[in-house]
Amino acid sequence: MEAKDADRRIGRRALLVGGAVAATGTAVLARDELARLWWRTPGVEKPREAGVVDYAGARWVSASDANWRRADRPDDYGIDMVVVHVTQGSFSSAVKAFQDPGHRAAAHYIVGQDGHVTQMIRELDVAFHAGNREYNERSVGIEHEGFVDRPQDFTDAMYAASARLTAAICGRYGIPVDRKHIIGHVEVPGTDHTDPGPHWDWDRYLRLVRRAATSRPSAAPSTSSGRA
Repeated sequence: MEAKDADRRIGRRALLVGGAVAATGTAVLARDELARLWWRTPGVEKPREAGVVDYAGARWVSASDANWRRADRPDDYGIDMVVVHVTQGSFSSAVKAFQDPGHRAAAHYIVGQDGHVTQMIRELDVAFHAGNREYNERSVGIEHEGFVDRPQDFTDAMYAASARLTAAICGRYGIPVDRKHIIGHVEVPGTDHTDPGPHWDWDRYLRLVRRAATSRPSAAPSTSSGRA
């Protein structure tokens, strides 16, 4: 879990872009910038349907809207990466943190040691999970219940459920199943985190993801709700 994401509202960047458009008369730049920013205008929101999940096996529990920002991925930001995290705590403590507006960080999914999957942020939105704005915009973040120094926390059920989830995400966005595109939080530039740590079995995980990718289609968004 990570600290405050850099961009939460229309500010200096939008004003500078507006100035550049006025100076150069570049209509394409204005159009592209408006496509990214229109839903951040006061009183305007992109439609959201309560309880809709992107992965059919997930339960929906909302993160605080202070811990993510609205987007329309992959139309505005292409998704080409999955970032693997470890919660450094229990499942319930991670849910509580992601629902806390003061935490200023959250991942799209949490996978429990028993294999259940909870979605807290829609994949089309940018979660503040990686501690790097570019990586946040281009990735889906998956937290795993446990501690990096406790290999017993990474259960068979967790590996299997997370692999199915990652396979579905990769299938939806055409992400290659390899270590360049499925990475650990520790590999994000500028981060000081070490998760998923030395006990995360990458060979096993990639093998399971590939197996899941060939055995089932990616899950379409569906309606589901639940509680932590």
